[in-house]
Amino acid sequence: MTALTISRDGTTAVLTLDLPGEPVNKLNAQVKTEFEAALTDLRDDPAVRALVIISGKPDTFIAGADIEEFTRLSTQEEFTRLSREGQEMLQRLDDFPKPVVCAIHGACLGGGFELALACDWRIATDHPKTQLGLPEVQLGLLPGAGGCQRLPRLIGLSAALSIIMPGKTEAGSKAFRLGMVDELVPKSILLDAALKAADRLVGTGVPVRPTRGGLMGAIFDRTGLGRRFVYWKARKDTLAKTGGRYPAPIAALEAVRAGLEQDGSAGYAVEHRLFGELAATDVSRKLIGIFFATNALKKDDGLPPGGTTAKPRTIERLGVIGSGFMGAGIAGTAVSSAGVDARLKDTELPRVGKGLKAATDILSGRLKRRRITRFEFERLSALLSGGTDSASFARADLVVEAVFEDLEVKRQVLADTEAATRPETIFATNTSTIPIADIAAHASRPDRVLGMHFFSPVDRMPLLEIIPTAKTSPETIVTAVHFGRRMGKTVIVVGDRPGFWVNRILMPYLNEAGYALAEGVPMEVLDRVMTRFGFPVGPVTLLDEVGLDVGAKAAGVMHAAFG
Repeated sequence: MTALTISRDGTTAVLTLDLPGEPVNKLNAQVKTEFEAALTDLRDDPAVRALVIISGKPDTFIAGADIEEFTRLSTQEEFTRLSREGQEMLQRLDDFPKPVVCAIHGACLGGGFELALACDWRIATDHPKTQLGLPEVQLGLLPGAGGCQRLPRLIGLSAALSIIMPGKTEAGSKAFRLGMVDELVPKSILLDAALKAADRLVGTGVPVRPTRGGLMGAIFDRTGLGRRFVYWKARKDTLAKTGGRYPAPIAALEAVRAGLEQDGSAGYAVEHRLFGELAATDVSRKLIGIFFATNALKKDDGLPPGGTTAKPRTIERLGVIGSGFMGAGIAGTAVSSAGVDARLKDTELPRVGKGLKAATDILSGRLKRRRITRFEFERLSALLSGGTDSASFARADLVVEAVFEDLEVKRQVLADTEAATRPETIFATNTSTIPIADIAAHASRPDRVLGMHFFSPVDRMPLLEIIPTAKTSPETIVTAVHFGRRMGKTVIVVGDRPGFWVNRILMPYLNEAGYALAEGVPMEVLDRVMTRFGFPVGPVTLLDEVGLDVGAKAAGVMHAAFG
């Protein structure tokens, strides 16, 4: 089966990409071969005056290169050739003698966005699933098919580096404001808008795009002295974050700089050379391994392979008990990411009010970063509510408790929740160390009880531990896993043992740090050694941020279990 189909709308050819047998489009060998052949045919066809490129997948334009193909390469020379061939293919698209319009809905990432950059005109949908960017740095690579050359020339040096160096993606609306795309339209009219744009470009040519960045852009992006400052600042900030352990962002900066400060051919040469060097490193291989493991995890429903299967129930109404930092974070993130009704409960109304403000602040942050519109902010804020009684949980699908770490208190919260909710309501405890079976020992519905251990701050930390007991039903497990993913979390299902997975690993590390301190190692030296090793913060700073009281209680639970 072919990956590309070509249809006609008057004198405009519509090239639809739909990779057979795959949920998303990828730039694999088949797609590249068919694409180059199609470009040749359409270039030589006098009846075709313009070209529209669109995806046949429901929510993906092109997700990027086929990373599986990378595993079949091993040498720097092979990766360099792969990058150079990608550059050459997209240069043929860039040189196509007829107007090319790229119609984007869904993920347009990596090589997919590099393909879009080689088109004359880009139209994206305003749908939340439309995301554009160059995330290659997250795999230890750099954009190797011309992205380091074309994006800075399109949106300016500073804006381009803010996307390329951290491997950032942007929603369609933000991409439009940055100039990454030329038009933003509803999904329902994407093809019509692309066809109209193609007709317009045939008649008038590609318009000159306005210079972006205003006065600051003129100073920093379009003067030699200004650009030198931008390069210096980008390098300095990146090294401060990475400690020099990740070579990809600095290599990407070098490729961008070569293209702007020398000439186009030099930029492309540096780009494919550095791509080859990076792809052959252990850093990139390990990051690609994490990429595959993470993708495999997204398909895992949390149940043992070959055993019982179950379908997740949809969570629409969430209750959260405890309106402190953790409870407010859970409620705010659930509303922000999953769009559910969330109700906070605490013992006093002032505490509830404080929690609601903290939850709303998560939405405010997304509004300030232009991740949501003012209308979306108002709509999502209306989903937050709070109170001091359990009666409001009568219709809740899931209730998460986030009270302090005390077994008897958590048992009482569970009993009160079971009395106030429907038989099918799931109860989840956010305990960090107490065995879930101990909390559920007297539960009337033990099949509906499990742990959902979030990490603080909830809106920023991606990991979520799901902890079932021996009595937790398969439906409860898969429902919790599904909801965690709706919240944007990386979900792992772990055994019901003291400390679960993260704290079981973390506590021995902190314990050894305590021994080192007792032996006279200064706190600042201990933290400095561990951050140089690669940890984001040292053990002393981590304990200070978590709170010594919380750490001591968790350590007590671990000591009782393991000595």
